[in-house]
Amino acid sequence: MSQDAPRTLKPGTRIVHVVRQFLPNRGGLEDVVAQLCRAQLAAGLRPSVVTLDRLFRDLKRTLPAREQIDGIPVTRIPFRGSTRYPLAPSVFAHLGEADIVHVHAIDFFFDALAWGWPLHRKPLVATTHGGFFHTGDHARLKRFWFNVVTRLSALAYRGIAACSASDAERFRSIAGSRVMLIENGVDLSKFAGAASLEPRKRLISLGRFSKNKRPDRLIATMGELCRRNPDWRLDLVGVPSDWTEQDLRGAIRTAGLDDAINLHLGPADAAVRALIGENSLFVSASEFEGFGLVLIEALSAGLQPVVQPNAAFASLAAKLPAVRLADFADPAGAADSIEATFAALATGQGAPADLARQIEPYSWERVARNYAALYAR
Repeated sequence: MSQDAPRTLKPGTRIVHVVRQFLPNRGGLEDVVAQLCRAQLAAGLRPSVVTLDRLFRDLKRTLPAREQIDGIPVTRIPFRGSTRYPLAPSVFAHLGEADIVHVHAIDFFFDALAWGWPLHRKPLVATTHGGFFHTGDHARLKRFWFNVVTRLSALAYRGIAACSASDAERFRSIAGSRVMLIENGVDLSKFAGAASLEPRKRLISLGRFSKNKRPDRLIATMGELCRRNPDWRLDLVGVPSDWTEQDLRGAIRTAGLDDAINLHLGPADAAVRALIGENSLFVSASEFEGFGLVLIEALSAGLQPVVQPNAAFASLAAKLPAVRLADFADPAGAADSIEATFAALATGQGAPADLARQIEPYSWERVARNYAALYAR
């Protein structure tokens, strides 16, 4: 940012967030956009959301074309084609009097609003949210698309917010100094201090049941733990995705763990908080995370994390000593790490006393200020 660049925005600045899925859908992407909008409203800005009119988990139901959610104006538009790259050209009709258009994730919207810039001529910024590298599927095609199509589309964006260090490195290869590292904010109050006050042999996993989250590896690790000690329990909490409810229950039954693993589908935040209160450890076998929001939420709750060393989790672990890394591709090794983490917790060697200070940089107030600086630039 140049020395004379404005670092604040005028009150009432109109920001249109464009994102493929939003509330009432629940997931990391949806939560980030909603929290950013709330923080911007509190700061006197005027955010709104343009999103698709059907949820990918319930394509038969069409949502209202217009709605207000927590004071956020939401416009929903139709789409066709694959949920991997949904085509929604009517987005151009809903940019209105936007001062800034903020595109979330790298998909049709990212490309269309870039190539269609001569039609709308709005200042464009984007947040990466992991790009489209959540799994290794079609890796060669993804690399080609990123290095050709995404590189050309990125030329239209005045600023790109990378929500993790790994995203920043990847996107700087195609967009250089226009990439700014802004790690996602987290609602630190939602589950604050909710974990069990006494050590319990209970694990909880939170998040969408997508392919990259590897619930199969969590189930295999639970099998190993229960062979050693049948007292272990796991709460699998999330929303069906690539893994359906039937898939998950079938895998749990095949592993003989019906009594050890409890499946909770789409519970409300209050119910999740109650579940966290019965647990001491947080686990994730996820092979890819755009940022690792759920890990920060777990720390704010007082849970001890044992997580897969994907790029996002490893980056957070380097800053937050309370995070333990374990390779869930090796169930026995992951079980060793979980047992060691629980033993440390049981002997009073849990999270550091200054953990609240360590995770404070992820508060939405601070993150919203970083985005305001990006917009002002």
